[in-house]
Amino acid sequence: MEKQFHIFEITEDVVKRIQEKAEGSHYHDFEELIIVTDGGLEHYIDFNSEIVTAPFASYVSMGKMHKIIAHDDLRGWVINYMNEFLPDTKLNFYSNFFSTTNIPIGANGCLLRFTSLCQIINHEYNEENPDFQIIRHLTAALISMIEAERKRIIPIEKTEKATQIETFNTFLKILEQNFRRDEGIAFYADKMNMSERNLNLICKKNFQKSVSEIIETRKLIEAKNLLIHTDKTVSEIGFELGYNEKSYFTRVFRNKVSVTPTQFREITREIIS
Repeated sequence: MEKQFHIFEITEDVVKRIQEKAEGSHYHDFEELIIVTDGGLEHYIDFNSEIVTAPFASYVSMGKMHKIIAHDDLRGWVINYMNEFLPDTKLNFYSNFFSTTNIPIGANGCLLRFTSLCQIINHEYNEENPDFQIIRHLTAALISMIEAERKRIIPIEKTEKATQIETFNTFLKILEQNFRRDEGIAFYADKMNMSERNLNLICKKNFQKSVSEIIETRKLIEAKNLLIHTDKTVSEIGFELGYNEKSYFTRVFRNKVSVTPTQFREITREIIS
């Protein structure tokens, strides 16, 4: 992307262009935020497919291989921005641990606020001399609102919610520092002075995944990055991520991604080229 920021509305004409172009899987060198107000789409991210319907927000971080198949009734907004334009957002942080970040938007007036904010951002962007400082602040506010919506839909009692979300985020920070080690749930529960059962419950309530699943996903996301962006061997990558045997690393990778690490590297490099 030549510009640091770009926004456009998903109209009927845009949907037709997307469908006619029928673009295959591809990579972005930018972050992408999709706000779907009507209709739906089929979203492929790193060999996984999901059909999602409005209203929802979808975040695709830089470097994720993805493809969108737009339904005829798809409407909404797309915001693209370089990481340096808006670094270290909460959605970007979560993308390290989850292949896709699709967040349903509740029927509580939030969708109207999202749409209004996108319209304001779009209006400023299309000014003759747009103020990108204003655009940056408004986009950051939009992302904060999406994160607040994610928290609202977590099925936890109100009195427990803030504490559990804080605990969950603390776990992710500890995981980010240690995921290359061959450690399981006991290691992280001990680090947080809590039982394995409680840590698992908090993770499942916050992101519908167990601790083991989140650890494995973080390793696999890093494995994909290393396979794409380095020339390290499959054995070296597996060892770097705590898999002592190449065969075990290959088996885990294939079970989750449906192809071997070598096949993933060949497919993705062919797409990039």
